[in-house]
Amino acid sequence: MTSLWRNREFTLLWTSQCLSDLGGAIAMLAVPLLVLEVTGSAVQAGAVGTAAQATKLICRLPAGVLADRVNRRRAMLICDVVRLIAFTGLAVAVVLGRATLGTIIVVAVIDAVGGSLFNTTEHASLRSIVPPAQLPAAVARNEARSYATSLAGPPVGGLLFGLGQALPFLGNAVSYLASLIGVAMIRKPLQTARPDNPPRHTKALAEGIRFVFGNPFLRAVLLIAAPLNFALYGSIFTIVVTLQSHRVAPGVIGLTETIVSAGGLIGALAAPALLRRLSFPALIRGLGWAATLFLAVSALLTMSVAAAVPVALAIFVGPACNAALFGYQAAITPDHLQGRVLSVIFLVAMSAAAAAPLLAGVFVTLWSPTISILLFSAAVSASALTATFSPAIRTMRPLEEPVTA
Repeated sequence: MTSLWRNREFTLLWTSQCLSDLGGAIAMLAVPLLVLEVTGSAVQAGAVGTAAQATKLICRLPAGVLADRVNRRRAMLICDVVRLIAFTGLAVAVVLGRATLGTIIVVAVIDAVGGSLFNTTEHASLRSIVPPAQLPAAVARNEARSYATSLAGPPVGGLLFGLGQALPFLGNAVSYLASLIGVAMIRKPLQTARPDNPPRHTKALAEGIRFVFGNPFLRAVLLIAAPLNFALYGSIFTIVVTLQSHRVAPGVIGLTETIVSAGGLIGALAAPALLRRLSFPALIRGLGWAATLFLAVSALLTMSVAAAVPVALAIFVGPACNAALFGYQAAITPDHLQGRVLSVIFLVAMSAAAAAPLLAGVFVTLWSPTISILLFSAAVSASALTATFSPAIRTMRPLEEPVTA
C-alpha cells in the first residue's frame, strides 16, 4: 500500500485545508479585535464569538444530513465561494471605513454556517478517498493540521491586523480561494451513489441518531469524547481564570494556550508511530488514565503557568486516540451515514466543551481552582472507565492492512 503522501486526492484536500484553517485561525483573532475597534466594547466582542459558536452548534445536525444527501464536492465548493465573498466584502468594508457591528456579525454567522457544513462534509468524504487501513493515519494528519494552524494563526492574525485592519480578512478570503482550487482539483467522487428518493430531513436525521445510539462502539465514543472534552476545556479555562485573578501578565497567560497546543501538535506528529506500536484499545485506555493523572497533577500547580504542562502531556496522546476512534468510526459506518454519525458525535463533544467554562467559573467561585481541576480530573476518569470496560472498545481490531504514514 502506498503512502498517504502519494494519495493525490487526500494530499490536495489536506494541503488546501491547511491554508484554509490558517486563514480561519487568523480571522478568529482579528474579528474580536475589529469589534473592539468599531464599538469599544469587550462585551460586544464576546457576543460576536458566542453568536458564531451558537450557530455552529445549531447547524451541526442539519449539516450532517446535508453531507449525506448532496454532492459533497459541490457542497464544499459552494461553502468556499460563499465564505470567500463574505470575507472579501468585510475586508472592503474595513478599507472604506464602513464596517459595522451588524456587518461583522453577519460575516461571522455566514462563516460559522459554512464551516459547519464544510467540516462535516470533509470528514465524511475521507472514507471515499483513503483506504480503510490508512484512515487512522489520515485522521492523525488532520489533527496535526488543526494544532499547527491554531498555533500559527493568532500571531499572524495579530501581526496582519497591526499592519492593516483589513489584511487578516483579506488573508482569510485568499485561504478560501486556495481551498476552492484544491477541492475543485479532486477527481474522485467523495460519496457513493445516492438513492433517487432520499428520506425527508427529519427522518434522515432520526436514522443517523438511531445508528449512533444503536451501535455499541459509537455509544462508547460518545461516553469517552464528551467527558474528555469537557474536562480539558474546563481545566484550561480554570488555569487562565486563576492566573488572571492573580494579575499575571496577559502575555504569560497566553503562553498556557501555546503550551497546550504544542502538546497536541507534538502528539499529532507522533500519532502514526503510536498507532503502529500500540493497539487501539491500549491507546484509548492510556489516554483516559493518563489524562486523569495529569489533570490531578495540574490541580497542584494552578498558581503557575506550569499547570498547563500536565494538561499538554494529557493532550499529547489525544491525537493518536482520535485517530484510532475516528478512523475506526469511518471504517465501520456506511458512506451514506457518515455525515449524520459525525454530526451527532461532534455535537455531543462540542456541547460538553461549551458547557465547561461556565461550570469551571462556578467551581472556582464556590470552592477553589485546585478543587475545580480535581473535579474535571474525576470527569475524565469516566472516559477512562468506559475505555477500560466497554466490550466495544476492548474488541477493537486493527483494520485490514497495516497503517502507513
